[in-house]
Amino acid sequence: MTNSTSDNSQQDADNVSTWGLIKPYWVSEERGVAWGLLIAIIAINMTVVWINVRLNRWNADFYNALQSKNVTDFPHLLLIFTGLAFAYILLAVYGRYLRQMLGFRWRQWLTNKYLEQWLGDRAFYRIERDRLADNPDQRISDDLQSFATTTLALSLDLLSTLVTLVTFITILWTLAGALTLTAFGTPLVIPGYMVWAAALYAIAGSLIIQKVGHPLVSINYQQQKVEADFRFGLIRVRENAEQIAFYDGIATETANAKGIFARIRDNWWMIMKYTKRMTFVLSFYGQIAIIFPIMVAAPRYFAGAFSFGVLMQISSAFGTVSDSFSWFINSYSTLVEWRATVNRLREFKRVMRSTHIREATSPATEHGGINLHYTSTEALTTRDLTLALPNGTPLARVADVSVERGSRWLVHGPSGSGKSTLMRALAGLWPFGDGTIDAPVDAKMMFIPQQSYLPIGTLRAALSYPSPGGTFSDEESREVLRACNLEAYGDRLEEAGHWAKMMSPGEHQRLAAARVLLHKPDFLFLDEATSALDADNELHIYNTLTERLPNAAILSVAHRESVALFHDYKIEIERALAEV
Repeated sequence: MTNSTSDNSQQDADNVSTWGLIKPYWVSEERGVAWGLLIAIIAINMTVVWINVRLNRWNADFYNALQSKNVTDFPHLLLIFTGLAFAYILLAVYGRYLRQMLGFRWRQWLTNKYLEQWLGDRAFYRIERDRLADNPDQRISDDLQSFATTTLALSLDLLSTLVTLVTFITILWTLAGALTLTAFGTPLVIPGYMVWAAALYAIAGSLIIQKVGHPLVSINYQQQKVEADFRFGLIRVRENAEQIAFYDGIATETANAKGIFARIRDNWWMIMKYTKRMTFVLSFYGQIAIIFPIMVAAPRYFAGAFSFGVLMQISSAFGTVSDSFSWFINSYSTLVEWRATVNRLREFKRVMRSTHIREATSPATEHGGINLHYTSTEALTTRDLTLALPNGTPLARVADVSVERGSRWLVHGPSGSGKSTLMRALAGLWPFGDGTIDAPVDAKMMFIPQQSYLPIGTLRAALSYPSPGGTFSDEESREVLRACNLEAYGDRLEEAGHWAKMMSPGEHQRLAAARVLLHKPDFLFLDEATSALDADNELHIYNTLTERLPNAAILSVAHRESVALFHDYKIEIERALAEV
C-alpha cells in the first residue's frame, strides 16, 4: 500500500458525516417500503396541519358565538369540533403507528449492516485487540435504536413544523393586520407585526437556549459511555461469579462497581446543573408565551379593530407560529441526546472502516507485516517469520517449517515467548511482525484455544459450533460425545443453557475435542487445549484425535512432556525482548 493510498483510505474512514449515517437506508433495497411509509406519514401529518387550521377558524366562530350568546350556532359548532377531534385522534394514532413501524424497519436494517461490518472480516476482534472503541454492544443495540427513531421523529416534526409555520403565518399576517406607530412625529406602519413579534420572541429564546444548553452535548456523550461501562462491569461479575466467589473478591468488585458508578454520579451532577439552567429558561419562555400574544394584540383589540373571537383566533395562531419558530427550543433536549448518539455512531463507523488500514500502517507492519497467502500448495509453510507486539517491539523468531497433512508438530519454547501469538498469526489474527505464511486455499483449518467458546443455547448448538445446530445428526453427536468421555451428555442435546457455566473446564476441553471430531479439519491447531484434563483423559483425547484424524496435520502448544509423545516434529520459538 502506498502512502498516498493509505492516506486517502484513512481520510475516507475519518469523513463519516451525519448524512452518511442517514442516507444508506433510503437508497437501499428497502427504499420502496421505506419511502412508501414515509409518504403515508407525511400525508397524515399534512392532514393534521389542515385540521389545526380548521380548528383555528373554528376558534373565532366559537368564541364569537359565546360572546353574542348565539344559541343557534353553538350546537352546530360543537358537532364540527367533535368531527375534527375524532379525525385528529384517528390520524394521530395511525401516524404514530406507522412512524414506529418505519423506525423499527430502519433500525433493523441498520443493525444488520452494522453487525455485518462489526463481525465481518474479524473487525470485532481487531477493535477489542487494539482497544479502538468502547462498548460496541451498546452502540449496536442502544445507539442504533435511538438514532433511527429520533432521526425520524425530529425530521418529521420539523417538516410538519415548517408547513404549519407557513400556513399559520399567512393566517396571523391576515388577521392581525398592520400596527401603526408614531416615531418622531412620523407614522410608522409595521405590516404583519404579530408575525415579526413571534419570530423575534422565538429567535431570542433560541439563542439563549443554545448558549445555556450547548455543553449538554458532550456531557450526554460521556453519560452514555459511563453508563455502558457500568453495565459491562456488572455483566463481567455475573459471567465470572464463581471465580470471584472462589477468590473472595466481593470487596474488590464492590469497590470497582462503586468507583465506576461514581463517574456516573459526577457526570449526572453536570447534567443536572445544565438542565436546571435550561429549565429556568424554558419555563420563563413558556410562561411569557401565554400572555405575550394578548399583550401584543391588545392595542388593536381595544381600538375595535377586531372582535373577541378574532382575538382568540389571533392568540391561537400566534401560539402556533411561536411554537413553530420555537422548534429548536422545544426540541433542544432531544437534539442534544441525538447529537451525542450520532457522534458515538460516527466514531464507531470510522473505527470499523479503519481497522484494515490500521493493520497496514501500524508500527509493526510498516515494513510489510506478516503476509498470509492462500495458495494451491498442500503444505502449510512459514518463511522468515518474526512476531512482534502491536507497537513494533520484536517478540519472537520462528524457524522455517513445512507442515504436511498427517504430520504432528509440537510448538516449543519458554513461557511467554509467543507460542499462542504464533497460533494467532497462523489464523490471520496477528499481522504484527514480518515474514510469510503460505496456507492451502482449500484446506479446512480449526483452532482450539485453551478455553473454547460455548454459545448459550442447546448443547447440540454448542457441540456443532461454528456450524449451525442442525448440521450433524443425533447419532453423530452422541458418538463423538462418547468418544470424548462425555456420554452422560448424550441425552441432553436439546437442553438449552449457559454451557460455559454448566460444564467444568475439563468438560469444556473434551467438548471442544468432540467438536473437532465432528468437523474433521485438515489442519488442527491446539493451544493448551488439554491443560485442564487429567493425564488419563489427556492421553485418551490425543489418542482419539490422532487415530480418527490420520490425515490431519496437528500443531500443539503444550507444556506437559506427555503430550510430546504424540508429535514427530518441533517448531522452535526463539524468545525476543517482550512477552504477550
